[in-house]
Amino acid sequence: MKNEKPRIGFIGLGIMGKPMATNLIRAGYPLTVYNRSKASVKELVSKGAKSADTSRELAEQVDVVIDMVTDAPDVEQVLLQKDGVSDAARSGQIVIDMSTNSPETAISVSAQLEKKGLNFLDAPVTGGDKGAREGTLTIMVGGRKETFEKCLPIFQAMGKEIVYMGPVGCGQAAKLCNQAAVAINALGTCESLLLGSAYNLPSKELLRVLTSGAASSWSLVNLGPRIASGDYEPGFKASNLHKDLRYIMSVAEKKRLSLPGNALVQQLFNAVMAQDLGERGTQVLIKVLVQLSKKELPSQSA
Repeated sequence: MKNEKPRIGFIGLGIMGKPMATNLIRAGYPLTVYNRSKASVKELVSKGAKSADTSRELAEQVDVVIDMVTDAPDVEQVLLQKDGVSDAARSGQIVIDMSTNSPETAISVSAQLEKKGLNFLDAPVTGGDKGAREGTLTIMVGGRKETFEKCLPIFQAMGKEIVYMGPVGCGQAAKLCNQAAVAINALGTCESLLLGSAYNLPSKELLRVLTSGAASSWSLVNLGPRIASGDYEPGFKASNLHKDLRYIMSVAEKKRLSLPGNALVQQLFNAVMAQDLGERGTQVLIKVLVQLSKKELPSQSA
């Protein structure tokens, strides 16, 4: 890339994508955005971004394309299908998929883009909506090392811990490892608060204990207070973790891995989805456990 900041196109302005794109604007990158919901587009335009009507139109205007969409079919749609990024491909252009899907998707998409001369990185993130807003995300990256190094300043505008994991697909593989721990920690958070409610322990004081010792986790620190206050708004949607668990268990089957903890959490999130709670935050898992136990929700003390 040249000394001046490359032009970036950002596709997907949801809970994570919008603040990530905002941080790129703050860092001084020329930004063009595309999103199906136009409200987020207008907000970013008011902050200095340009807008595009299709992924292809966006790609025609930029040097680097970033997508932050929901799942593999969405990635393929915006990058590979009609009016997608590949229709406007220029040799040397870089595409960065920051969504969470699978190593196989990353490898397949990369191969198809490379036929048109594009360089591809899979770079999923962790840190939730808070990390996206504050620019403190952890970003795990797969792809060519030289492409990663070119894009490192871009990643640094959105994250704090940027880790090169290896060839294409390794970023997604690392994210599945992350989600395997996230899923079990979410269950642990909900179970510990439910156990405390059996003794009428005040949630605020219980969380003070749990987060100051060996039990602490990102989930307890960030989701525990939301559960205690009855806040089920998503920092990370339950439907997204349900999707990630599907990928994890698919890998477990292919690789003959025993992952009983994640298998259990997957079943519990099946129940979350059956109750139409997928658009709520992952902390909504507590509601399923409460129903199974025929108990009241944990004390919602402030």
